[in-house]
Amino acid sequence: MTVTPLLPRNAPFLPEDIDMLNKVVARTTPQQRSWLAGFFAGFEAALGGGALPAAAPVAKPRAPLTILYASESGNSEALANKAKKVAQKNGLDAKVFDMADADLTLLAKAKNLVVYAATWGEGDPPSRAADFYQALMSDKAPRLDGVRFAVLALGDTAYVNFCGVGKAIDARLEELGASRAADRVDLDLDYAKQAAEWTEGALAKLAPPETAPAGGTVVHVDFGGAAGQLDDDEPQFTDERPLEAEISALVNLNGTGSTRETWHAEFAFDTPAFSYQPGDAIGLVPENDPLLVDELLKTVGLGSDAALLLKLQKSYDVTTLSRSLVENYAKVTGRGDVKALLEGEAYPKFAADRQLIDLFEAYPEKLTADQLTGLLRPLPGRLYSVASSLKAHPGEAHLLVGAVRWESHGKVRKGVSSTYLGERRKVGTTARLYVKPNRHFRLPPDGHTPIIMIGAGTGVAPYRAFVEERVATGSKGKSWLFFGERNFTNDFLYQLEWQDYLGSGDLSRIDVAFSRDQPEKIYVQHRLWERRAELQNWLQDGAHLYVCGDEKGMAKDVDATLVKILAEQAKGDEEAGRAKLKELTKAGRYQRDVY
Repeated sequence: MTVTPLLPRNAPFLPEDIDMLNKVVARTTPQQRSWLAGFFAGFEAALGGGALPAAAPVAKPRAPLTILYASESGNSEALANKAKKVAQKNGLDAKVFDMADADLTLLAKAKNLVVYAATWGEGDPPSRAADFYQALMSDKAPRLDGVRFAVLALGDTAYVNFCGVGKAIDARLEELGASRAADRVDLDLDYAKQAAEWTEGALAKLAPPETAPAGGTVVHVDFGGAAGQLDDDEPQFTDERPLEAEISALVNLNGTGSTRETWHAEFAFDTPAFSYQPGDAIGLVPENDPLLVDELLKTVGLGSDAALLLKLQKSYDVTTLSRSLVENYAKVTGRGDVKALLEGEAYPKFAADRQLIDLFEAYPEKLTADQLTGLLRPLPGRLYSVASSLKAHPGEAHLLVGAVRWESHGKVRKGVSSTYLGERRKVGTTARLYVKPNRHFRLPPDGHTPIIMIGAGTGVAPYRAFVEERVATGSKGKSWLFFGERNFTNDFLYQLEWQDYLGSGDLSRIDVAFSRDQPEKIYVQHRLWERRAELQNWLQDGAHLYVCGDEKGMAKDVDATLVKILAEQAKGDEEAGRAKLKELTKAGRYQRDVY
């Protein structure tokens, strides 16, 4: 085909460049050429050179967009920031808000609203979003007539109230008079692809109408660098693109008489692209126990399929029993007794401390390989607070993993990820890792700021990273560790390291609580109460508070104790203490990493 020259020979390019450009431009559509015209006009304006006279763009009407998120582990937050970039392409001027920093006046002022909301545990909002969520559900919430909205809900089908928070927000916005621009979607742990598709569709519906003048299509190009910054913050390695890292150390930190099994694991890598900060989580992509997978396949009549066994071992969740899985199993098998499990309280009674294998054994049916994999969701990664500083250990990431084992309904159960690491991985083998940033659990920017670190069991992991970071950077701020476990002799995790840091002054003080070393149970919250006068002094000096551990146990009790301590200054008024703790949270001085 003969290419018609579009650039004259006297154009200010080398002859070979003119030929190349003509070949490219000859294949473009009018829309693509208009886009290029707008791009170069914007680029020239950004450099201070003014608009190109031959293709001066006309400003396209742009609509405001409010993007609001409720996030615990960072997934909703990441989706919200990605949506901002997509919005720019759809003629929307987007601003992103964390529910923790927002109030209801934000909704009343919004014209277009997109919400990304995660559900925490058994149907609760993320802790940072709890106040906003309660206000939205209250009678004081304003009318939202004229607001167009769309909601994406994130959750985990392992829990009964799957995506409960997103569903409630979606219904509440409509009750308050807002109009739904796009249907809500409820997404499980494997949400990434569906979330991207939903975001594109929802923002297209919220976009202003195309009103380009006859002179050509005008394209908005952001030269401010914001989009690039978001890209820079996004990890290169994710659960879908993990890093294969070598296990260089694997040590059980508990003594031989312990009832615990806690593994210190070190992973080595040689790529600077795998980067993390203290406070971040490292995701471990595990593999299922091949013995369990084999048992599962035999139960459904597929026991001789070695290729399928390997596929399930590496890629599918073969333990989680959920209501949606029971519903789909009833449809596949046509069994009325399985369908009856979904009625009334039958499902929670049956599912209590049971797994997928129990369903197949209680209601046995032969399945094809496609039927079986169609019932299962992808195997999710498990997140662990990173226990190392990259500055202290270049090319390494350290994790602290407690092995999970228990018995129920006559079966021995095992934690998928913890026993994968503790039983089936050895030094010299590899594991798949990725980074989950957590900007809400960070050391203070000023290294002179005092820090108070509270944790029990594996909740001590991020504090090892905090202290290592401060030593590596020469920070001189005071540090105070509260640590709890069962027994001093067998369960004092990283004991020698803490003693070394105390000796060097890099750790200012440590208070421990070993619950089973005396007749009465003593936990970290008891130590906090005993040291409340000193703790209040540290807070008055600007200290930052950190809590890491089990949300329903230790973290909840610590929260209540801190409220009581802060209430002392208000003559025991717990409401005042709770308000003070919220002030610390808003100021970034009270941060929690709970699970």
